[in-house]
Order: sequence, then C-alpha cells, then structure tokens
Amino acid sequence: MPVTYSSYLKLDELLGLQQPLSDGPEHDEMLFIVIHQVYELWFKQMLHEIDYLKSLLIDRDTPRVLHTFKRLLTILKVNVAQIDILETMTPLEFLSFRARLESGSGFQSFQFREFEFVLGARNPAALDRYPAESAARRRLEQRILEPTLWDAFLRYLSGAGHAVPKEVLERDVTRPVQESAALQPVLLDVYRRDPEARTVCERMVDLDEGVQEWRYRHVKMVQRTIGTRRGTGGSDGAAYLMTTLNRPVFPDLWAIRAEL
Repeated sequence: MPVTYSSYLKLDELLGLQQPLSDGPEHDEMLFIVIHQVYELWFKQMLHEIDYLKSLLIDRDTPRVLHTFKRLLTILKVNVAQIDILETMTPLEFLSFRARLESGSGFQSFQFREFEFVLGARNPAALDRYPAESAARRRLEQRILEPTLWDAFLRYLSGAGHAVPKEVLERDVTRPVQESAALQPVLLDVYRRDPEARTVCERMVDLDEGVQEWRYRHVKMVQRTIGTRRGTGGSDGAAYLMTTLNRPVFPDLWAIRAEL
C-alpha cells in the first residue's frame, strides 16, 4: 500500500490513545489527557534535540549549535505556553475526574526526569521512584552515566582554546552540576574575548531560564487548580514544586553576571 498522511503518522493508533476513565466521561478529562500526551511528545523531541546538540558542541559546529538551540528554545516556549490551555480548566472541572487518576502523577514522568538528567540536574535518588528493571529505570540509569549537555559545553569551550580546569572537565558526571569558582574566571574571559563562544553561553542561559520559567508556571498552575491539596500519587503538590524554583542548572553562567 502507498504511504499516506494517515499511515505515515499512525493516526489510527495515535487518535485511539485518548481514553478517559471518568463516567460520562467528564468533558475536561479529554483536555487533560491530550495536553499531557502532547507534553510527553515534546519531551521526546527535546531529548532528541539535546542529544544532537551535545554532538555538535563536541564537534564545535557553532552554526548548527546555534540553530539547534533556536529550535530547542522554541519548543520549550511552546511547552510553557501550553500551561495557558490547562489553566482554562477550573478547579471544579479538574476535581470532576481527579479521583480517577488514582496514583498517577506528572511526578512520575520519566521523560521529564530524563530531560533534567541530560541537562545536568542529576539526583541519583530519583531512580528509586521507578521499579527495578523497568524500561524507565534502565533509561535513567543509562542517562546518569552519560556526559551532560553542560559537559559537552565545557568541551566546546576547551576545544576553542579556553583553559577549562581539568577537574571540571573530568568531574563525576553522575553528580549534579555544581558551581565552580575555578571555572568562573574562564567564563568571564570567554564573554570578554570570544564573541562566538559568548553567544553559545547566552543560549545556555536562555535554556536554563526557560526551564526555570516552566517550573514557575507549573507551580502557579497547580496552585490555582488544587491549592494546597496534596498532589495525585501522594506527592506534596505545589509545596514540593516550590522547592524546585530558582535552582539554575548551569549555576556558573549566572554567578558571573555581577562581574561582567
């Protein structure tokens, strides 16, 4: 059979994946399902782009690096904007089907956890939230052993002739990115003398800021929808999400701002 629009995109399968559980079903459950499935598709694409970006940074292909950053940042803005759609659902509309979620929670999204890991926000304890030998656990275990986007960025700078400290280049990649006083003078020099690498630095800051914007908008959406209630799946809801705010993934790029 010839390839068609429907067969290429697997539309029969895709459009059959939205299966509300509420009685009726409740009108807004369809929106809730579609939005979160779309989020997971965008997470998949962002992971795809970041893996490509890491290879481009190591190869020092700056034009493609900047192009890929543009795409990644645009996708991230779309993800943030989708919260506007979720916020059209009132608290009462969400409560009409919330109980059907049982232990299900966005807290369990392994792709978002993978996204955090690949950027450099790594927390080995997060692996314990996924069953041993599950596909999600194996993916995260593999990710935590790989160099992060931050590590690829450091190699980009080193390849451009900047004196990135050896202890930073050879850091334990299973640990979260930590602020480095030894690296900051190098970054200041990059900003002052290397316009091309400075542009890449700024795109890294844009990405970090975009992730922080997503976290803030997510917190506010949860607060206006369920208030101080505990989240689905037994999480602390907005109280937990508040603890994730104002935590840059690339702290050194923020620390040097006062010195520029």
